Amino acid sequence: MSEEKKGFFARLKQGLAKTRNNIVHGMDSVFKGFSHIDEDFYEELEEVLIMGDIGINATSEIIERLKKQVKEQGIKEPSECRALLIENIKKQMEVGETAYDFEKEQSVVLVIGVNGVGKTTTVGKLAGKLKDNGRRVLIAAADTFRAAAVEQLEEWSNRAGVEIIKASTGSDPASVIYDAVIAAKARKADVLICDTAGRLHNKKNLMEELKKINRIIDREFPNAHRENLIVLDGTTGQNALMQAREFGEVANLTGIVLTKLDGTAKGGIAVAIQSELKVPVKYIGVGESIEDLQKFDSEQFVNALFDLDE
Repeated sequence: MSEEKKGFFARLKQGLAKTRNNIVHGMDSVFKGFSHIDEDFYEELEEVLIMGDIGINATSEIIERLKKQVKEQGIKEPSECRALLIENIKKQMEVGETAYDFEKEQSVVLVIGVNGVGKTTTVGKLAGKLKDNGRRVLIAAADTFRAAAVEQLEEWSNRAGVEIIKASTGSDPASVIYDAVIAAKARKADVLICDTAGRLHNKKNLMEELKKINRIIDREFPNAHRENLIVLDGTTGQNALMQAREFGEVANLTGIVLTKLDGTAKGGIAVAIQSELKVPVKYIGVGESIEDLQKFDSEQFVNALFDLDE
């Protein structure tokens, strides 16, 4: 394993310490507290998972799969369920093989989400990662309503060594996207990453703006691979799930970027979101540097959550 991967795993493990206290310790007390497997045992386990932000849908699926395996394998000891449960959570979170096709094709990536979740930073980090992989990347600074958003993105574009298309604060976001699409085609960019507004005068305006942006990309760049990534703050738990649902009404979400997993007690939301929305978590972030945004790996995430070695 590369040093970067090792370093990230260590930071992820450390970042999920509070979540671990929230979920894993509760689970282990259930395994130790029961002498045999019965409905009460499953109910206690279910409660621990739901309280740990894993969500009702995901928890139900995990517990149902566990019951089936216990029956098929004739398991009698509660402690023997632990490894099965861990494997079931990994299975629940697997990302499909085609999840990162956009990295290899000519793509337009819309990065959406409310203000304060780390959206602009994610655009910069993703641009840096793709550039390091030999892709020609262009950034569109279409979050024109937030003061300093354009300057912040400009700083990231310099750090990542990629070009940026921008306009002055208060400009029409859709016109920035239009200019960026024309530039991406002219400059033969591999990936155009668009930062979008996280707040307008009200929610309706924001959603209408996103629809307008989508229409422009569909019309001007019909052959581009489309990726709509929503950035969610891992510390907000169920609130993040609500945000994803709302944005999902106007944009066809293809992936989730979960940020701020360093030091949250709500890391279990990663499992819930994937299960409830049927949208994969594609990237996770645990810090400020470019290396702190990594592709999501269910094996790595669950091992870090349960304090296991890779």
